[in-house]
Amino acid sequence: MLTELNIRDFGLMENIHLELEGGFSVFTGETGAGKSMLIDALSLLLGGRASADIIRHGREKTNVEGIFSALPPQTSAFLAEEGYPLEDGLLFLAREINASGRNICRVQGHTVPLSLYKTFCADLVDIHGQAEHQSLLRPEYHRELLDNFGGAEHLGLVAAVRECALRYRELAAKERGLLQLEGDIARQQDFLRYQIKEIEKVAPAVGEEENLEQEKQLLVNEERIHFLADEIYAALYDAPDRQGVTALDLLSRADKALSELSGIDRGLAETAAALSELYFTLDDIAAQIRSYRGGLSFETGRLDMIETRLMSLQKLRKYGATAAEVIRKKKEMKEKLEELSLRQGEKESLRLSKNDARSAFSHLAEELSLKRGIVADRLEKGLAGEFAGLGMEGARVEVIFTPVVDPAPHGGEQIEFYFSANVGEPPRPLAKIASGGEMARIMLAFKSLLAQVETVDTFVFDEVDSGVGGVTVHNLAEKLTRIAAAKQVLCITHNARVAASASAHYAIAKNVRQERTITGVRKLTKTERVREIARMMGGDEAARRMAEQLLPLEAEVFKE
Repeated sequence: MLTELNIRDFGLMENIHLELEGGFSVFTGETGAGKSMLIDALSLLLGGRASADIIRHGREKTNVEGIFSALPPQTSAFLAEEGYPLEDGLLFLAREINASGRNICRVQGHTVPLSLYKTFCADLVDIHGQAEHQSLLRPEYHRELLDNFGGAEHLGLVAAVRECALRYRELAAKERGLLQLEGDIARQQDFLRYQIKEIEKVAPAVGEEENLEQEKQLLVNEERIHFLADEIYAALYDAPDRQGVTALDLLSRADKALSELSGIDRGLAETAAALSELYFTLDDIAAQIRSYRGGLSFETGRLDMIETRLMSLQKLRKYGATAAEVIRKKKEMKEKLEELSLRQGEKESLRLSKNDARSAFSHLAEELSLKRGIVADRLEKGLAGEFAGLGMEGARVEVIFTPVVDPAPHGGEQIEFYFSANVGEPPRPLAKIASGGEMARIMLAFKSLLAQVETVDTFVFDEVDSGVGGVTVHNLAEKLTRIAAAKQVLCITHNARVAASASAHYAIAKNVRQERTITGVRKLTKTERVREIARMMGGDEAARRMAEQLLPLEAEVFKE
């Protein structure tokens, strides 16, 4: 429950410090004193929407802090799992909004993202104001109320049905996607097969194109090669057109002359040896050229064959700049083709899994429908009793089930509350016939019943007594005190009888201090409560005497 609330520079609230109790507490004050501002501050603390407009004029930021105690075990365990264990059994929350728009959330003194902060606040406080009356107009909220009334085990079944439905939808979406892609997959497969066949038909080899280009170069220059080889050999060894004089003949003469000269001048011996070696080297080169000439053989039509092959290889350039890249690309395409084949094979597997998921959903949804019927009967009877105590004798709620065809996360049916305010009148959709005052009492009736199963420990009611009078007010106050026997109840009210039934009473008032308006909140003593309740009933002496009588009376009711 909420044990402490601190508000600083929020609207007209400059510095509010509240120590709150369990049981039933009320907040009263003149219209416009700032009661709704208190609700807004609490909503901000719990992760509600924020803007710089809420910051007190002239200030740079607003802060709202809260301390919670006696948290449910599941909430304490969740906080510990997330790394924010309770400190001496207490949870510390804080929210700061800066004029610049910066939003700072703290849990146990540690800054956390707003999204995570909201998860910690989700089950701490149930704020029920005029807007919450309108939630009864939404059928999806009706289902939530019914399932909450079913209790923890029932909610576990609801969660299991939701999980099955989401699993089925996931598989169905995958199957639809696969069916939509089936044509594309077939086209991709055909194209890949065509590309692979094109590469395999050419069957390129690493280095083949380079070798063919070199061979082509030789074939293109066939005549020139013959001419140059003959020219070289003739110059070195056989020169009929040069009167029998060749390079080797000239070198032989020079070798003999230098050999004789070195015999005269020993200083030329080394030069003579080099020239002699050069002669033998040139003789070897002439022999090699002769062999090269003899080995020249150019196949007729070979050039056309090479050019045709090179054209085939060049067509594969779209797959890679080299044969190695083309071969690697073919490998990748084969792997892609295999992957697409496997995806086609998934269709049957998906169909079977989807059917299994639907079967599991149908089984659980049927079980949930039966249990919802039992809970609905219990809810209808419980509400009838609650209505009678709120001055709505003869009023009833009927829970209408409308089956749905496809598996849905909420189960096998839509749920809507129909309402009849009077005996003999057929029930109609709640949104079409209930008045504002009836809505407030209907919601209170639901809260009174749900207090037995709610995990939330703090209920906040904002003017739930609006439009209610007479004996019904006494019954309403009694309902609030009964809820407060199990939960912490904070109630903003304009009704004296409701205020008198509370165990703690806080007054909200505006004052002017140093030419600034300030809204303050303080707990009242019993004497101050008498004055405040008297003010709520008119403020005269008769009202004071009635207030003095009312407080002991309502205190006695509360003790029951």
